[in-house]
Amino acid sequence: MKWVEVQEIAIQLADAHPDVDPTKLNFVDLMRWVMALPEFDDDPKHCGERILEAIQQAWIEEVE
Repeated sequence: MKWVEVQEIAIQLADAHPDVDPTKLNFVDLMRWVMALPEFDDDPKHCGERILEAIQQAWIEEVE
């Protein structure tokens, strides 16, 4: 899984952290959690604030 797979990342984060409110998560922790996902395999240098915002938004929509 790569950074651009925003929706899949959001789904996996929602499954892995069901008790977390994604609106309260800072981007440093979000980036660490994404990189810790078992299927994730991408360079951290390819990630930026826009990607993290997109992942966070997709996660928010996933849990609503």
